[in-house]
Amino acid sequence: MVAAVCTLNADAQSSVGKGAGRKHPVSGVTLQRTKADQPGKQKEPRAKKGRPSFKWVNPLPESSVPGLEHATFSSPSMGKDVGYLILFPAGYERTQQRYPVVYYLHGGRPGNESKSYRLAALIQRLMTSSGIAPAIYVFVNGGPVSHYNLPDDNRAQGASVFIKELIPHIDATYRTVADRSGRGLEGFSQGGRGTMRLALRYPDVFCSAAAGGGGYETEKRISDSGGFESPDLRFEKEDNTWDLAKAYGRRQVGPNVNWMIYVGSKGFNYENNLDYMSFLSSIGIKFERLVVPGVPHSASGIYAKAGERIMRFHIKNFSDVPSE
Repeated sequence: MVAAVCTLNADAQSSVGKGAGRKHPVSGVTLQRTKADQPGKQKEPRAKKGRPSFKWVNPLPESSVPGLEHATFSSPSMGKDVGYLILFPAGYERTQQRYPVVYYLHGGRPGNESKSYRLAALIQRLMTSSGIAPAIYVFVNGGPVSHYNLPDDNRAQGASVFIKELIPHIDATYRTVADRSGRGLEGFSQGGRGTMRLALRYPDVFCSAAAGGGGYETEKRISDSGGFESPDLRFEKEDNTWDLAKAYGRRQVGPNVNWMIYVGSKGFNYENNLDYMSFLSSIGIKFERLVVPGVPHSASGIYAKAGERIMRFHIKNFSDVPSE
């Protein structure tokens, strides 16, 4: 099976919405700004009772992490601004260097680009103190059903907004290595599921993928049921980590992603991560296995113990893949 093709039209997606806010000194992009819905634009899906409401723009909580900023771009498909966090490596503003980008997918539902902002401090500290080559990190808003598209709801297209709009915007706005040789994908829990699923679907977009603590038992249920995670939540048939892995493994041509699967040994998804690793091995997909002893289901807990190894995994993959 030939790898899926994703066309990234940077020129069409590179605009940044107008409004109050300060400009980044290099890119000119508007930072840390919010904007009310405008007349005629789509309303956000309402949250179910007991769940937090969904917003496409979630400003950064007060943070002293150097280089961490909140910004927005104008989404043509959603008809409104979409937020993201961006973490610049030290020295970004003093050079003309282009940097690889790691896109980080948050856990939980609904989407919120600021949900994983506390990881930025660990990432920045490791980049500056451990001799890890610098990279830009972008924290993604996953949409109403994080990192998924819903087939019957054009407001819930988090995967497409990310792949087809955010990535081209980042490449058009900042000094990035704007091809798959400079793009990594990572996430934890719901974001781990999203990392596997999106990198399996778009191996022409990412060269490196590190999936943490994903709920692969749930993904298997979606596969076995023809797309249903629950009676009232249905995804496209075969849009899950099991069916996509089978399709990826059957390909005869196309680029290969460098994979890492990581999980804490005390996490509630530990056993189903081991099962998924066995499944990947059985169909011939190679990956780096990282089990972090004594750590529960916690992205920050894993990064505190093994963050350097995860970050070096991406950097090695960036250096090993030739630019297009």
